[in-house]
Parts: sequence; C-alpha cells; structure tokens
Amino acid sequence: MKRLRQRPAGQPFICQERGEVSLHFGMATVQSRMRVATPDKLVLDYTRGMMAFLLLAPEPRHIVMLGLGGGSLAKYCHAHLRHTRFTALEISPEVIAMRDLFAIPPDDDRLQVLCIDGAAWLHDNPACCDVLMLDGFDADGLPPALCSQAFFDDCAAALQPGGVLVSNIWAKDSLRAVLVQRLRQSFGDHVAAILAEDGENTIALASKQAAMPCAAELHERARQLSARHAVDLSSSAAKLAQALAMTPKASALREPATL
Repeated sequence: MKRLRQRPAGQPFICQERGEVSLHFGMATVQSRMRVATPDKLVLDYTRGMMAFLLLAPEPRHIVMLGLGGGSLAKYCHAHLRHTRFTALEISPEVIAMRDLFAIPPDDDRLQVLCIDGAAWLHDNPACCDVLMLDGFDADGLPPALCSQAFFDDCAAALQPGGVLVSNIWAKDSLRAVLVQRLRQSFGDHVAAILAEDGENTIALASKQAAMPCAAELHERARQLSARHAVDLSSSAAKLAQALAMTPKASALREPATL
C-alpha cells in the first residue's frame, strides 16, 4: 500500500492500492474509496445505502451535504442528477485540498464545495434544500456538534416542506439509538432506519411534513429509478418498507436520552 499524502495523527491522508484511492484518518477505518477507472462509482456499501433518499425524493432541486470526504456521493449526484444543484459543506481544508486526487469536478453552476462549519451554516440557512445528506466525521467519529437535539432541529428547519434527510450513522449501538430518537423528536413519525449492506452503518431517513410511501409505492419507485441510476435501490426499498412497518410512533417515545 502506498501512502500518497500523510498528515499528523488525526489529520486525513490518502492511500493508493490496486487501482483504488482511499481517504483515512487512521488505518483502522476507511472514510472514502474510489476506483480510479470508474471515479463516479459508489464503492462503499453505505454510500449506496444513502442513495435510498431517491425513493422519497427522486428529482431534488438542491441537495446539501454535510461532509465532503472523497466526494463519492457528490460525484454520483453530479453525474446522475443532471438538474440538481449540490452544495457540499466541509470543515476541513485538508480534505478539500485532496479533491483532485478523488476526481471531484471543479465547482460549477450545479456543484459547490464550501470550506465551512456545516452545523453553523445549516443554522443560518433555513428552508435551503430539498435533500440534506449527513456524512460528517473526524478522527474520533461523529463530532458532538452533529449529535445534539438542536442540530437535528436545525436540519429539519433547513429542509423545504416535504424535504428529505438521509444520515450515515456509524456509531456504537447506544449512540445510534440516541441519534435516531433525536431525529424522531425533530421529524415526528416520518423517520426510519435501515442497515447498509455491510451491516456496520445505519442509514437514517426522515421526511419533513410528508408521510412515507407505502411498501408497494417504494418498490415501484425502485423499479422506475433502476433505468436511470447505477445503483440498485430494490434492496433499500425492501429494508425501508420493513423498517416503516416496525417503527414506533414518535408520540410513544420517551424523552430524548443524553449522551
């Protein structure tokens, strides 16, 4: 394995091996991975799982993503959602400096990468997007600023009515349960959580002021989207339908747990 760039402990670095480039904060985990021959392909399981938002919002006008990483999701959306604007909020200038190594296109009228505190930006920009994607991590995992009830309230406020949030939750079971519960405090009954293919990442989806589709509609949407997208959404549709059938009503939940 060849390290192309290395930083002090806790700082991002790049590795290259067997035609792939990966982003790391440490060697124990991979933050992002790209196949050089197919830079727009979604390699990691959880990234394909996050595209389940298409089942709820197939043609968003504006996507905001908190956390750029190696840009896998930004590149996919830029390539396949030709009428969608995509704004990536990334707090780390070191991560943004690696965008060329991950073949992230330059900013244009549909793609913008901002070096900014994403949580603060969301707080200051209500009703700014149709889809909000959360995938912000540092060397220690999920930053506390992206775990609070106030943050999730800001996420709900940042969405247009009927907008959709999708979040990658890579955390211990206890924290994962807290975060899903906090989403339900912000979004009410319109929340579901599914496992990515790897079984390690939880993908949470929430809809603002709109009921989730029924199982039959989810499967039909997956079928229709299959002709336009290079990701299989049928598995996500089945998981989402099952999760919605098992999801308790928000009114039945206890007060939010504390971290």
